Amino acid sequence: MNIDSLLQPFQKFGVNLGLSRIFKLLAKLNNPHEQVPVIHVAGTNGKGSVCAYLSSVLTQAGYRTGRYTSPHLIDWTERICVNEQAIAPETLSQLIQQVQAAISKNEESPTQFEVITAAAWLYFAQEKVDIAVVEVGLGGRLDATNVCEHPLVTVVTSISKEHWQQLGPTITDIAREKAGIIKAGCPVVMGQLPEDAKKVVISRSIELKSPLIIPQPATEINPGWGEYRWGDGEMGRWGDGEKTEYFKSTIQYQLPLKGQIQLHNSALALATLDVLKKQSWDIPEQAIIQGLEKTKWPGRMQWFNWKNKRNNQDYQLLIDGAHNPASAEVLRKYVDSLNRESITWIMGMLANKDHSDIFRELLKTGDKLYLVPVPDSNYANLEDLSNLALEMCPKLDICRTFPDVFNALDTAFTSEKIKENKENLVVLCGSLYLIGYFLGSS
Repeated sequence: MNIDSLLQPFQKFGVNLGLSRIFKLLAKLNNPHEQVPVIHVAGTNGKGSVCAYLSSVLTQAGYRTGRYTSPHLIDWTERICVNEQAIAPETLSQLIQQVQAAISKNEESPTQFEVITAAAWLYFAQEKVDIAVVEVGLGGRLDATNVCEHPLVTVVTSISKEHWQQLGPTITDIAREKAGIIKAGCPVVMGQLPEDAKKVVISRSIELKSPLIIPQPATEINPGWGEYRWGDGEMGRWGDGEKTEYFKSTIQYQLPLKGQIQLHNSALALATLDVLKKQSWDIPEQAIIQGLEKTKWPGRMQWFNWKNKRNNQDYQLLIDGAHNPASAEVLRKYVDSLNRESITWIMGMLANKDHSDIFRELLKTGDKLYLVPVPDSNYANLEDLSNLALEMCPKLDICRTFPDVFNALDTAFTSEKIKENKENLVVLCGSLYLIGYFLGSS
């Protein structure tokens, strides 16, 4: 049976944070989450790539490794992987039906995310994975993934103001929700957070006597070639309130993922692996180097060769799911590092995003902006976005709306300026759903 059809009835329950439904559901499925050692990863940005690094390295090290992430780009099977291989559609359909059969008709229905999360736990238990890397869906404290009492490691990658409607209006509120994945005595790896968020995570770690590791970012040793070194300096570690040296060895490696942010994300993954090694997991240095180098995480600062079906020409396009101010800032820094003469942004955004702050981080004088709808979603009104963009950046070279992303791409790549000057750059961004639609239709 079609996966969309199976999950569609649960879509109407929307986002409904809480753990009671998922705990009841998992209990009826023989508590599969208790059968799997887990690394639990939360954060506003970066958690997906950290999960991808960890999964790739652990697979390379010979462990049977599960990975659960969200959202997907093209289809549901991407969310649930074992050893970097997506679950087969027929297997996922069977698991969802197994989950459905466990739902009591006289109790509150689980949400769509809770159903797919239960299916992931079930799959990992049935596949007898050695370890699973699990990404939080939204927040942390009340997220459906937050059902494990003793994770091997919890990771908080970054915290910025997103999903404040569900998590609270301030950075402190949001940090408190994300820090809800921290468990008593379980090590925590923390990224470079705003001061208010940092205080919350440190306080929670001390309260629960959870060792807290704060790795320094890696350093780029061969700019432009994706070569990095990590581990020269000490990492902060709090368990009893005292800061101690925790890591001294170094490792040199290459990354396929782009952008300065990977200095931070790769360091978080390496610190997490270091914690596992101290727990007697066998993770050779060569497995780390090869695993990092083989990591795949589509739709995030990815170079894509797009074939224009109208003229049968190939064009190089940068695609990125940047959908909040923090990720827009990271994308703009990467774009600026390329030193292109002109930037054309093709953007679609969901209605509930912080459009003005995203434009503030992304747009500069002389840029071109082509606004497009995000199919099959509640996307922002294009005329409203256009007016807002011109208000935020009055000196845009062009600001236009298009009925479809492919119309916008065709115009961007076939304009006279693009044809004459190869130093122009076209970037597709603004929504992972838009990137997924593009990849699925190209």
